[in-house]
Amino acid sequence: MERTRRNSRKEEETDDVIAGLSSCDIFNGNWVVDDSDPIYQPGSCPYLDDAFNCFNNGRPDLDYLRYRWKPHGCHLPRFDGKKMLRMLRGKRVVFVGDSLNRNMWQSLVCALRESLENKSRIFEVEGRREFRTRGFYSFNFIDHNCSIDFVKSPFLVQEWRSSDRRGNRRETLRLDMIQTPSFKYHDADIIIFNTGHWWTHQKTYKGKSYFQEGRQVYNKLEVNEAYKKALWTWAKWVDSNINSSHTRVFFGGYSASHFRKGKWDSGGHCHEERQPITNDTQLKPYPLMMKILESVISEMKTPVSYLNITRMTGYRKDGHPSVYRQPDVHQRTPWLVQDCSHWCLPGVPDSWNELLYATFLLSHHDLSSNQ
Repeated sequence: MERTRRNSRKEEETDDVIAGLSSCDIFNGNWVVDDSDPIYQPGSCPYLDDAFNCFNNGRPDLDYLRYRWKPHGCHLPRFDGKKMLRMLRGKRVVFVGDSLNRNMWQSLVCALRESLENKSRIFEVEGRREFRTRGFYSFNFIDHNCSIDFVKSPFLVQEWRSSDRRGNRRETLRLDMIQTPSFKYHDADIIIFNTGHWWTHQKTYKGKSYFQEGRQVYNKLEVNEAYKKALWTWAKWVDSNINSSHTRVFFGGYSASHFRKGKWDSGGHCHEERQPITNDTQLKPYPLMMKILESVISEMKTPVSYLNITRMTGYRKDGHPSVYRQPDVHQRTPWLVQDCSHWCLPGVPDSWNELLYATFLLSHHDLSSNQ
């Protein structure tokens, strides 16, 4: 496996390097062994969920931190939190989606916090009405008037309760209705959406008497068809409510899972994995859901930047919490319920934010070049 070493910041962020990103698919590459320190040290960030804090939960190895994503055909500048905060000055960034987006949100908060000389200059927002509701979280970087928010919306469309003819209450998913808190973030400067993993849960995947449009509850609807309908509801909402001259929209791709010999609730595991996949033939096929997403995005009038992390995560079977998903477990046995979907932090999502950082660098470079 290829090995890299830290280059100087000046060398990495020359005009030629940044301009080279414009003709490069930064999502097509491979993981290389890297001798540099992670963006923030394991156990150093107080804002991580226990579920992502593998180091504090007792994971004994740090090998999963020894790899860096390297695109084919261009150089990826290293994440510079101070420069990122300068680019985000006065802006509101909102992550909207499921717990994989929460993984990325916490990664960004911790990476930006690491760049602060005075760590007390970040605080968790409390008291603002929109963040009193469960599922809304926000951190404010005081000196930059910048907030990094997360809104829980695992399907992007509305989870619903309806009654059948006998008056029995049942849960459905309204494919024709965007999740109601959307009006609280439509004017953010940057919105990063995602949805995917909840569509693979058993109730969703079976699609029996669960998907609803208007008053119609489908007796049976294939999950990919339901996913397409939901994405079109999201796309129409974005096109109708987002001012693209003010707000930049991103959509995060499907993050790969690596359960072996079962699923999360049937004995699936990944606790023995210590190295990434290096043979492309071992990667899972590209998900149909992502092809559906790409088709929907291509027909929208609002520009959407697609963070296609599917392939890069497909290699990283070593980066999941597995049995280290919670603290205070005295015996880490293979028959514990394992997490092979989310990612340890620091870890793989830091690379997603490095790609986001590169995208911002390119945008600022293009803007300054045209002035």
